[in-house]
Parts: sequence; structure tokens; C-alpha cells
Amino acid sequence: MLQGTGSDVGKSLIVAGLCRAFHKRGLAVRPFKPQNMSNNAAVTEDGGEIGRAQAMQARACGVAPSIDMNPVLLKPHGGGGAQVVARGQVVGQASARDYQDWKPKLLATVLESFARLCGEADLVIVEGAGSASEINLRKNDIANMGFARAADVPVVLLGDIDRGGVIAQIVGTKLVLDPADAAMIKGFLVNKFRGDPSLFAEGMRLIESHTDWPGLGLIPFCPAAARLPAEDSLALAHRREAGAGEITIAVPVLPGIANFDDLDPLALESAARLVMVKSGETLPVEAALVLLPGSKTTIADLAAFRREGWDIDLLAHVRRGGHVLGLCGGYQMLGRICRDPQGLEGPSGEAPGLGLLDVETDFSGEKLVRPVRGAGAQDGAPFSGYEIHLGRTFGPDCARPLLAFDDGRMDGATSADGRVSGCYVHGLFAEPSQRAALLARLGASGSGRSYDDSLEQALDAVAAHLEASIDLDRLLTLAQ
Repeated sequence: MLQGTGSDVGKSLIVAGLCRAFHKRGLAVRPFKPQNMSNNAAVTEDGGEIGRAQAMQARACGVAPSIDMNPVLLKPHGGGGAQVVARGQVVGQASARDYQDWKPKLLATVLESFARLCGEADLVIVEGAGSASEINLRKNDIANMGFARAADVPVVLLGDIDRGGVIAQIVGTKLVLDPADAAMIKGFLVNKFRGDPSLFAEGMRLIESHTDWPGLGLIPFCPAAARLPAEDSLALAHRREAGAGEITIAVPVLPGIANFDDLDPLALESAARLVMVKSGETLPVEAALVLLPGSKTTIADLAAFRREGWDIDLLAHVRRGGHVLGLCGGYQMLGRICRDPQGLEGPSGEAPGLGLLDVETDFSGEKLVRPVRGAGAQDGAPFSGYEIHLGRTFGPDCARPLLAFDDGRMDGATSADGRVSGCYVHGLFAEPSQRAALLARLGASGSGRSYDDSLEQALDAVAAHLEASIDLDRLLTLAQ
């Protein structure tokens, strides 16, 4: 089990790289994360919902993702609560405080899923959540040491030198842990090192002397990591632009942004310049397209959109002849009104939308979670992706759908002038043909590059990077 000294220290990436490295050695490998908190979700073939990171790790293992790889997924929404997903299905909502009482019941589910994966694999690589040293949450824990102790899984601790203070990160973790928890840790790794590794040899030795844990590797900064989807929304704080093409695509970053890996394939296009617009900034006037990504809290994010003044920027963009595309929650925001009478995504209520599509959305009924395939309703460009949403959207502009599914259903809506559109499908731009169709509407050409090939090459590069930095044979020995 790989646990971290904090969030965004590289746990998901290192697990993916280790999965690919051991898979290439011929082992049957499976990823596992007992509890994930993320609005970046993937859909399994049987219609279950898991964290995107575990889907990527499954790819690294050469297998299809399954609900057992992430048996508990928490999807935060407004008001400090979260939707609780167990073994792929929504089982309720809980406040942060109330969720602490859910954990003992969920531990059995977690252990059952772990046992199933162990039954089909030579090696299971487990990813912890957040920080191993959150001792205030240790009671009933199922994400870190609580799981490790219950399943008797040896732990390796990962620190991040790039953010500074890595010696204190790791030594401080040993200091605050219960001795029985600390005994589960069999060694440590230091991630994201830049420069001459010999300059940190003394640092590794000092950590060893203060913790009695062996250093298992100093991992240099890995450029290939940037080509893999980020797990944590914290990573968006470091993103500003991708690409230098003549077509600017502006993406407003809202507090409830979800499934933002939808954007990653656009970075493959040399004609595009992807700009992440942060709080306090304006939508760039040179943008050819404003893309509103998914949201877990559509009504709350509509309010945030207006607080930033982006609604004014967006209307000006449309008056200049610019294009607008909404994905899932972004699609809902483009309509005339959003209603959530049951409070399924936060406090109950309704809010006027941005009014650029003649549609409205009601949040009611069961959550729709399924993989989908089809083609563009107007251009015939094929796609495969997934739906994962609560809202149902309807109205006159739905008579001009954006997508046609293979089963005959239609999805999305388009304005009468064709410049504003939206749909519910995630993963749309993984297909080169869909990216080419989008760029054609903006007056440019697509590259035809394969996003799947790009991911496979990046996973191979990360695996080779870890092979050179870590004694993988020693890790296998520690894994019992």
C-alpha cells in the first residue's frame, strides 16, 4: 500500500507507474483504493462509478476497470457534504461529520472488494487517500492505516520534495502515528526530486535515522507524468495554458469542476491553445470557444460564474461571434433554468441559467451512469464515452441534438445559429474525429493524434522512470 504525507504528492501516478512496471514483468496486477474523494469519476462496463485514477491504473494493468478497484467513492457537493457511492452505486448523501458513522459499515464492503481482487491477481497495489498522518480522522478509518491494519497490508510512505519540507513531512508522520500504525510502514519514497540526487543523500540518511524506516528510492521529477490525467483538483492550481495554437479555447475553472480530464485530449492539438481561466481573471477576448466543463454542483457553480462576472464576459463573447460548448454540468448551466427541489447536488432550490440554450434542467430521479457510443448528429464523427449525471434536460433546442447514440437515443442541444451547444457525454474528445469536428467548426484542422496511444506511451515512460529509481524486487519482497 502506498500512502502519502499529503494530498497531491503523486500517489495516483506512482501506483499507475508501478502497476504498468509489474504488468510488463508478466504479473497479474490490480489497483485498489479503499476510499476515494473526487469529482473525477469513470464508468465501468456494468454501469458502476469509480474514481478516474483507478480507471487509469486499470489501464496500466492491461485490464478493464471494475467497481472493486474503488469500492467507496465520495463526491463532494455544496454545504460540506458528499454523495456516497459504494461498489459503483449511489447509496446516499452524508455530511463530513455524519460520514464518520458510516465508515464501520463500509469497511466490510472495502474488505470484500479487496479480497475479490486478491483472488484474481498476483499483486494488488493499494493507494491511500490524503495524508497518513491525519490522526484526527484515525477512528474508524478505512482509507489509510485503518484499512492497512484490517487487511494486514504493508505500507510504503511517499513524500513530495517539490513542495519543500520533505524531511519534516516524513519524520513528522512517524512522530504522530500510533506505534502500531507506524509499524505497518516498511519504508519510504521521496518523489519529484530535481537536480543532482547526490545532494540529497544526506537527507535520505537523516530521514532513515529519525524514523528507522529504510529509504526505498529517490524519484526524480518525471516529465511524462504531465501527459497523464490528474487525480486531484489541486493540480488545476498549477495549470494555466496548454498548447500554442491559433485557436484559443477558454475554460472557466469553477469550484465544483468535475471530470476535468475531458480537456486533456485537446492538448494534443497543435492548432489549439487551451487556457484555464482562474478566479479573478476575465474570459480572454481572443477565445474562439468558451468550454464549460462538468460540475458536481451546477447551481452553486452558476452563482460562482456570476460572481466572477463571467456571465457578462460570455455574453460579450457570443455577441462577437464566438462559440460556446457545455459538457454535462456546463451544458445544464447554458439553459434557461436549473431546478433541484430535493437538494440532490446541495441545498434545494432553483436558479436561472445563462440563457444561451432554450432548454431547462430538472434534478430528479436516479443517477444515470453508463458507457455510450455513437456519432455526431450533424457531422457523423464517431465517439465513445460515458454519461454520469442526475439532471434531465429538455426544451426546444434539444430538437437539434449534438450527438446520436448507437441505441437510437439523441443527446444534447444546439442553438438556432449553431454557435452554442451542449451534451452530457464525458470523454468525448478522446476520439480524434470529435476533436477534428470541433476544430473544423472553429476554422482549423485536427491532428488525428490518438489520445489512447498518448496515454499508453506515457504509462510506459513512467514505468521505465520508476524502474530506474526504485528497487522493484525489494518492493515485491515487502509485498509479502
